[in-house]
Amino acid sequence: MSRGGAPMAKSKSVWLCQRCAFEAPAFENPCRNCNEWNSLVETIKERPSASARVRAASSTSTSGPARPQALKLAGADRAPRLPLGVPELDRVLGGGAVPGSVVLLGGEPGIGKSTLLLQAAAGIAVAGGRVLYASGEESAAQIADRAERLGLMEGPAAEGVELLAESEVGAISEALMLARPTLLIVDSIQTATLGGLEGPAGSVGQVRGAADWLAGTARATNCAVILVGHVTKEGSIAGPKTLEHLVDAVVMLDGDRHGTLRTLRAAKNRFGSTDELGLLEMGEHGLTGIDDPGRAFIDDREARAPGAVVAPLLEGSRPMLVEVQALVAGAAFGAPRRTGRGLDSARLALLAAVLGRRAGIAISDRDIYANLVGGIVLDEPALDLPLALALASSQSDRPISRETVAVGEVGLLGELRPVAGLGRRLREAARHGFTRAIVPAPRRGVTPEPAPDGLKVIAVATLREAISEALDAR
Repeated sequence: MSRGGAPMAKSKSVWLCQRCAFEAPAFENPCRNCNEWNSLVETIKERPSASARVRAASSTSTSGPARPQALKLAGADRAPRLPLGVPELDRVLGGGAVPGSVVLLGGEPGIGKSTLLLQAAAGIAVAGGRVLYASGEESAAQIADRAERLGLMEGPAAEGVELLAESEVGAISEALMLARPTLLIVDSIQTATLGGLEGPAGSVGQVRGAADWLAGTARATNCAVILVGHVTKEGSIAGPKTLEHLVDAVVMLDGDRHGTLRTLRAAKNRFGSTDELGLLEMGEHGLTGIDDPGRAFIDDREARAPGAVVAPLLEGSRPMLVEVQALVAGAAFGAPRRTGRGLDSARLALLAAVLGRRAGIAISDRDIYANLVGGIVLDEPALDLPLALALASSQSDRPISRETVAVGEVGLLGELRPVAGLGRRLREAARHGFTRAIVPAPRRGVTPEPAPDGLKVIAVATLREAISEALDAR
């Protein structure tokens, strides 16, 4: 009993999975919910007393019953989106952040997450907004040093961005209520802690509790929140899976740390599409958007060597030209290898089988290597035809004309299937000066779009026909 005579909160011991937050009454291995090994940790879980539950229930009803609202009226209260000042990030989010929403930004260490968000904070400050940047990983002086390297210590950004070296969520919330910023950045959610919860920073309970608290604060204050998340060696967000359910959008920043290209993709977006792709380049002054992807992913050689062809691809609403390169060589170590960089290696094995069975080009017993120029990673069925043509070109040692692009899906029977957005793809190819396009024949009864000016469209029904058109062109 407590001093006042009220029953004290009872506690019990449970085993909590650090991966999925599943609670087990006793230790088990692996976790029965997510099959993760060695992930259960013993945790003391408090259960509120009966009187505490009654008080909690009564406090929620003091404001009266919840009242429904007409859909039309609810739509009238929507706030406009908040542009973040980084066009590629705005593109992926669907036009900017939604006030009151929570965005989780994930990526490997050193990939540029903090740099990207500091540039976004500066962009909002330049537009007249205010940003609260809370960091549990760096001091205010360290963040200021990065801002100086990025050239952000002059003008509105220097005054419109407030820094807070704090990881306790309660203190961050108090600062938020005082500052009333347009955007709150928390770097990172794995270092955030919520007083009263068991476990160290980064544990399942702390990550889930801190994210839940910040999400509630965001909706109550109509402030957009961006949380930085660490990733595991498998490439997923560290922490419980419930973290991704608590937020409104999950955006991943990917790329090779030894290269300059960075890509932004939304794994989840309640307020927009998850098909958009953001392209950035890391430079001396931070991340800059790539406005014309075609120039970044096409080799500028005057004469194209055998094994290369340009593909007009479509990522979300963005058309881009990417050079596909392939090399077919004798198997050096018995079993032939299938190695792909930027694309699915299993697709190479499938296309090799189709080329041998349907087009008379036997390469299944040879080593096959394929690459997308520029370090970009794509997984689109429209890559099938250009990849197959590049393989055929390398095997026959006959180059494909540098004026030619190709796009289309290849079936197991050697047939070509149309792809979505063909008109936009071809217009992008024509804009870059290409004069020939090899594409799948349209379905019966479908009238194709007129070809762009200066571009000859060659529609073929089979892979064998496409190879003939590509390799026989002069």
